[in-house]
Amino acid sequence: MTAQTATAMQPAQTSAVAKPAATENPFDRMQEMYDTIAKRAFEIFDNNGRWFGNELSDWLQAESQLLHPVHLEIAESDEVLTVRAEVPGFTAKELDIQVEGNRLIIAGKHESKEESTKGKTIYSERCSKEIFRSVQLPSDVDSSKVNASLKDGVLNIELPKAPHSKSVHIEPKAAS
Repeated sequence: MTAQTATAMQPAQTSAVAKPAATENPFDRMQEMYDTIAKRAFEIFDNNGRWFGNELSDWLQAESQLLHPVHLEIAESDEVLTVRAEVPGFTAKELDIQVEGNRLIIAGKHESKEESTKGKTIYSERCSKEIFRSVQLPSDVDSSKVNASLKDGVLNIELPKAPHSKSVHIEPKAAS
């Protein structure tokens, strides 16, 4: 099965259909994020006087500064998996949703810039936050029928199950 991407639409309650992924490999993205966190952790280590013994706390501090958690709620029925993800502050264009087999990847990057000039004083501030969440789903999904919508910072993704993964109730018969 090939990777598919569903782009969440505008903040109004709208839906999108999955389309072929045009983004980079998720493993490359994870490696890039690992490198960014490692660089920030070293900066923290360096700024704290290069004292050893705080590697884990430096790493966790760097991780918390660069990545923001994506809280998920996954519901399953006989026909569909429904994923509800909290992504406050992100627009539909900043989110990237990939589905392949039974793996769902939600990624996004939000950058904001604020500038003001008063006389000779210039103020400029930049803020960036990034999310990345990879989840193994309980069953394979039909990636050609995935729908996603974004409303009030909540991303809803409907993932229809692949035909072979639907559960069937079987009544046992008494042997004669």
